[in-house]
Amino acid sequence: MKTVESVGKTIEEALEKALAELKATLDEVEYDVIEEPTKGFLGILGGKAGKIRVTLKDNSNKVAKEFIDDILKCMNVDLASSVDSEDGTLNIKFDGDDDQMGYIIGRRGETLDALQFLTNLVVNKNSSEHKKVLMDVGNYRQKREESLIRFSMKMARSVVRKKKPVKLEPMNPYERRIIHAALQNDPYVRTYSEGEEPNRRVVIALKK
Repeated sequence: MKTVESVGKTIEEALEKALAELKATLDEVEYDVIEEPTKGFLGILGGKAGKIRVTLKDNSNKVAKEFIDDILKCMNVDLASSVDSEDGTLNIKFDGDDDQMGYIIGRRGETLDALQFLTNLVVNKNSSEHKKVLMDVGNYRQKREESLIRFSMKMARSVVRKKKPVKLEPMNPYERRIIHAALQNDPYVRTYSEGEEPNRRVVIALKK
């Protein structure tokens, strides 16, 4: 969370300066008084400025939900969103009809990945502490992971049987990591990636 220290003739003045620096409103911050201001002789000479420490509240959940709900509205998608925070990670889930969930998932999860990426940018734009954003719809990611693992095993058996490498379809980095992890301990095949994004793909080949 972003923190600044500010001084002023009064606590109110110091707070006003800090809010301007943080570009925040009073309800978005917490502050501690480090030094109370003092008045000098006859209220004129020798006075001491007050000093405060002002910290932005963690409003990542609110920022994420407002952004997501705006996107859903623009897409005319009727889904309820929920945001939970745990150990620096925002877990975002959706609830609603399967047809509506399909719009958010997109082809091979491309729409879901794009929305997760954009939400990550928005949440971390003005945050001093990086938040990881994980987004899922109807347990899609787990189902996709299980499907990719089964597929990788099937392709590995094909490589061993035909003794020829297989190039898989282009995948995003997350899905490529699933393939690599699924076959990393296979005694007969190895995996590597080739190509440039967004057409980078996994190759399964016999071990030398």
